[in-house]
Amino acid sequence: MGVAGPFPGYAGRPPGPVMDRDEADRALARLGAEHEAIETSLLALQDHAGRRLLEGADLTGVTKERWASTEQSITLLWGYFDAYAGALAEARAVRARRRHPNRDDLVSLTELLRGQGVTVAHAAGRPDPSITGPAKLSERFTLEELVARMNDLYARSLDMVVASDSVWSALPARIDLLAAELHRTRSLAHSVGVRPGEHPAGDDLEAITHELTTLRVQVISDPLAFWLSGPGSSAPGGGRPDTTRYDRAARALDDVRREIEAVLAVRQDAEQRLVHLRDVLSRADRTLTEARSARGEVLAKIAASEVPAVSGPATALQERLAAASEYRRHAQWHRLSPLLETLEREAEEELLRARESLTAVTAPLAVRAELRGRLDAYKAKVARHGMAEDPLLIERYDAARRMLWSAPCDLRVATQAVLRYQEAAAELLSQRRTSGPEDRR
Repeated sequence: MGVAGPFPGYAGRPPGPVMDRDEADRALARLGAEHEAIETSLLALQDHAGRRLLEGADLTGVTKERWASTEQSITLLWGYFDAYAGALAEARAVRARRRHPNRDDLVSLTELLRGQGVTVAHAAGRPDPSITGPAKLSERFTLEELVARMNDLYARSLDMVVASDSVWSALPARIDLLAAELHRTRSLAHSVGVRPGEHPAGDDLEAITHELTTLRVQVISDPLAFWLSGPGSSAPGGGRPDTTRYDRAARALDDVRREIEAVLAVRQDAEQRLVHLRDVLSRADRTLTEARSARGEVLAKIAASEVPAVSGPATALQERLAAASEYRRHAQWHRLSPLLETLEREAEEELLRARESLTAVTAPLAVRAELRGRLDAYKAKVARHGMAEDPLLIERYDAARRMLWSAPCDLRVATQAVLRYQEAAAELLSQRRTSGPEDRR
């Protein structure tokens, strides 16, 4: 229920000359309107939902301390209001004596309406001095001072009530909704084997459950611990609920939900991924087998060459792949999900290593093939220029060819032989271009 705003300020002037009848009547009219506004505000505060919740709650912490002070303030407010109402009633009684008040009546009215004519006696259990200043057995006020005092107490009391009610209105309902979502996520997690102690997401769910339970208890018992006052705001309830811990729990639950969705995705396409893994590892094994065979050929055909060793099959990966198949067979999706991701990455790396090994092993054969191709290409070139029968070229070609087509082949010596043939061919071609014009003359 809404509460009216602060009480209206007292509109009269400070004590001075004696009021005349019209001034007194206008002052009484204003005081009557103030009385109604004050009463409306106090009744609204009395009926405020936040105040009723505070009265019935088992409070702790800062809320307990501030509510004890606020209860005293509200009690004191009613005492001030009664004194204010009494002074107004007394002034109305003085004015009602005569239709045309005499000077004594006007002096009394002036004192009541402008002077410190309101005395408030504090009970034995008087309020905390922090509420009203130094403790006194009684206090005297002008009506203006009394309204100012009530305004201050009312604003502080309303601020505490509104802040508590705002936290209770915002956080518990959101916590309950998140707890319901947490319950659904836990049920789904259990269905795919994600449980505490067996999967990190299961441990996270337990932690989130404990946090939400603790948070709800603390919010209910100490709402002001979750209130952030607005900077520079003097209005009652100026601020907002502190949702930091709730937001952190919500983000953690989102992370767990994504993890569960990943496990569910594994359940749907596990067989396809396992088939792909078997294919990748099979290709890696075949490539390694080819590399081992090629290594034997290289060692037999190429002399004086460093040939790298070839590793054996990836038995560790095969064993883990078999374990993944067992996880799928027994529906242990929470174990299968991270294992598949690791296996897919390592299987691709294994296939890449096998291909690199084959390339490294067959490199000498590739060099020999390149030398053979280069030798034949130069032979064809000199033949186009009519120098195929040159004795030097024939000698050097035969020497290079014997080295490249013999086994084992010494690549270093064969390379030098091919280079000598290239140099001889280049020299003869150069001489042919130089002597061409002389022959024509």
